[in-house]
Amino acid sequence: MNRRHLAVPAAVAATSLLVAGCAATSDPGTPEPDGVSVLASFYPLQYVAEQVGGDLVEVDNLTPPSAEPHDLELAPAQARRIDEADLVVYLSGLQPAVDEGVETRAPEHVVDAAGFADLTSADEGDTAGTGEEEDHSGVDPHFWLDPSRMAALGQAVADELAVVDPDHADEYAAGALQLGRQMGELDQEFADGLATCDGATLVTSHAAFGYLAARYSLHQVPLAAFDPETEPSPARLREVGDIARENDVTTIFTETLVSPKVAETLAGDLGLRTATLDPLEGLSEEAAASGADYAGVMRENLNALTEGLTCA
Repeated sequence: MNRRHLAVPAAVAATSLLVAGCAATSDPGTPEPDGVSVLASFYPLQYVAEQVGGDLVEVDNLTPPSAEPHDLELAPAQARRIDEADLVVYLSGLQPAVDEGVETRAPEHVVDAAGFADLTSADEGDTAGTGEEEDHSGVDPHFWLDPSRMAALGQAVADELAVVDPDHADEYAAGALQLGRQMGELDQEFADGLATCDGATLVTSHAAFGYLAARYSLHQVPLAAFDPETEPSPARLREVGDIARENDVTTIFTETLVSPKVAETLAGDLGLRTATLDPLEGLSEEAAASGADYAGVMRENLNALTEGLTCA
């Protein structure tokens, strides 16, 4: 933890020791006010660190609310925060500016989620025809939309926090265990809610929902691949339209943080409705202001899916 050491006169020091001794007897388990400083590169990683560290950590996020993590650029002051944090949690390959900052600053304690999330290549059908097959080397970064993958990251964060702050290793281990239970419950809710949707076609704005689709036996058909800012070609829109008609799709899912215009236009042409899914790359300003969190937004996604998919 980053602290400054100040020299004080002997009399002041003696008084400080007396006061500190009295305070310690009142609540020896209270964490230091500043806590362990954790810097997360975007929201799902922030959520994991907060759940694992609890009151023992102060978690900051490099990506502000309503900002697109893919497009993040770091000002010099933000880059310096990589140096100053006790622990940096990021996902290599998702945010080039953060990758560069971590490489340049070389912080002592780092957790790269890519090493613990069991990232996989996108299903060929997810990106075929989108023109982005080569982006991200075919690796889908959106692991956090499968709750079952979050627990392993929580354990990795707990392990590194225990190195930074060994006096509270047991608390961090308990936080990781609690996160695992929470993610298990959320995973079961999705499995139960989508039990009759085996093989249902999930038409989305971009290919953010591959892990979710694979976990719950859905077939994701995105308008665009990994980059949400990429406009799908007319040929891709015709292809998706054909798939939607063949599979009795009723809903095209738009998403937060990205303009829904293209998806809404296609839905209008096909006589379909639209609904919103949140890829949880970052919280919207409205969600952040309302106190929403990862688990709550995921449950909203589940509601949207059960209402919008064509299920048995």
